[in-house]
Amino acid sequence: MWIPSGLIRCVVRFSPPFSEDPNPVNIRNVAIIAHVDHGKTTLVDALLSDAGVFREGSERVECVLDSNELERERGITVLSKNCAIKRGEMKLNIIDTPGHADFSGEVERVLKMADGALLLVDAFEGPMPQTRYVLRKALEVGHRVIVVINKCDKRNARPDAVLDEVFDLFAELGADDAQLDFPTVYASGRDGWVRKEPHGPETDTTVLFDAIETYVPAPSNDADGAFRMQVTSIDHSDYVGRVAIGRILRGKINDSMMLAVATADADGNVTRDGSGRVTGLFEFRGLDRVPITEASAGDIVVVQGFPDVRIGQTLCDTNVVEPVASIDIDEPTLTMELRVNDSPMAGREGQFVTGRQLGERLRRELRSNVALRVETTGGDSSFQVSGRGTLHLGILLETMRREGYEFAVGAPRVIDREVDGERYEPVEELTVDVPGEHAGKVIEILGRRRGEMVEMDTEGPTHRVVFRVPARGLIGLRTRLLTLTNGEAVMHHILIGYEPYKGAVPRRSAGSQASSHSGRVTAYALDALQDRGDFFVAPSDQVYVGQIVGEHCKSNDIVVNVTREKKLTNMRSSGTDRALKVTTPRLFSLEDALEYIADDELVEITPKSLRLRKKVLDETSRRRATKRDESPVA
Repeated sequence: MWIPSGLIRCVVRFSPPFSEDPNPVNIRNVAIIAHVDHGKTTLVDALLSDAGVFREGSERVECVLDSNELERERGITVLSKNCAIKRGEMKLNIIDTPGHADFSGEVERVLKMADGALLLVDAFEGPMPQTRYVLRKALEVGHRVIVVINKCDKRNARPDAVLDEVFDLFAELGADDAQLDFPTVYASGRDGWVRKEPHGPETDTTVLFDAIETYVPAPSNDADGAFRMQVTSIDHSDYVGRVAIGRILRGKINDSMMLAVATADADGNVTRDGSGRVTGLFEFRGLDRVPITEASAGDIVVVQGFPDVRIGQTLCDTNVVEPVASIDIDEPTLTMELRVNDSPMAGREGQFVTGRQLGERLRRELRSNVALRVETTGGDSSFQVSGRGTLHLGILLETMRREGYEFAVGAPRVIDREVDGERYEPVEELTVDVPGEHAGKVIEILGRRRGEMVEMDTEGPTHRVVFRVPARGLIGLRTRLLTLTNGEAVMHHILIGYEPYKGAVPRRSAGSQASSHSGRVTAYALDALQDRGDFFVAPSDQVYVGQIVGEHCKSNDIVVNVTREKKLTNMRSSGTDRALKVTTPRLFSLEDALEYIADDELVEITPKSLRLRKKVLDETSRRRATKRDESPVA
């Protein structure tokens, strides 16, 4: 039996209680959608527990579907996951989706595998920006939505008011009469209970299972027609390579069937991309993937034997090649340059450092990351990588870094559009929850970034302000808001469309301190330079010429020598020395570093280090380049 490496830890601990009957009477395919941190994965844990998937007395792993290392570290879902539960005569296929706006490409494609959706909404926060996005996508594909008011165990929960807000959101998004008549349940995923009313006895999740069986329709696909399945997800096995995941839309498949691979564009033009034989067929049972010999329309299956298949392609009967139209994914809004690392420390810490290796890794990512775009801009040494946001790109870069890749990236830039000869830029809806005493600071800084306040809720100690702001204005905003509000601001944003260019947006006001010498940083040098600003390096760190070692307290860039040592002579008296006091250096996460750097700077990324540097390392060459850029065109 093939088991994906990312789930091995889970598989050895859990045993799904499926019967031997491979064809349960009822199938329900359900996607769980919500804003980030509204409790999707935790609620799935409760459903799995009540279905008996967790072995008695075994070690429990919270958010078991977040099997990716980065997901567990950051507490967010990045990749959609599948699992299956047998409940009586019903087989429930559950698709857990990301909640962060940067990974909404995952949501768009997996919704096609489902027949209905569970919309989770926090009982205190209510609908948030991503709630609007995922609900709109679910309504567009015609899904019946069950609303789950989650986290009702919170002390400040307001389930009745939140339900009214959800109804208003349905109406605003153009839900039809059937969709407006949505069923509602109240839950606490953490405590593992679901009930029909906001208040009452706390038992288990039976109410939710019953609601799914009642309100989510069973698959209505044709089981007797020619086989057709669109690939909506890709996984990888170290043993067999790439495998395709999708829902069978028509017909039946067996474990040795010959299939064609085809693509259809938006105009209906069909391209046949080859053919192959199924070498393995699997279905989801609990947290496992188990081999089967046959599956039919409505089932979600894993198919191996097609090493070059891509998301959006269709596996068809070789005699009836009728591919489904390609999955429509929103375009990227942010782009950055990724290039071979050419710093003096290049190659010391990375395993994969060449342009060819970087290009192969990015092309491999394109096969499963449908919201990503990659273009070659400088031969094999430079690439333009575009995505949904800083977090979307940051997760890719962090994953590559942990795999042993070494490279450098430039500052992210917003992707504009031209409409009727006029420049249009992406605009996002930004929601900020902040203590009342800091609300004025938030409004002020967003006003300078071309933000327009559209709503403000001042009830309670925490105020909520909603802005329409250019995507350019969000670059570097999170760090700025956290500094202004003593770390208490919480912000969420989502793309709402494109509007005419709104004018210049101020970027980082402080300049950089670049190293003038290579060598080891000394405490003596840092102590003498502390009045120049903050530093990003500590004593004994290795630096090179052109590396950014700190932030200048003024707007201009300067060069400093952080490697200077104290001269030792026999003329000193014992009383002239003083204790050196060096402040703690400022450390950056990968996303913080990307948002911090200016247009003439890079982030050097290696498996062991993050360094900020100037694109042009030599100071004299930088000055010449600056004068050249500022000189008037003849």
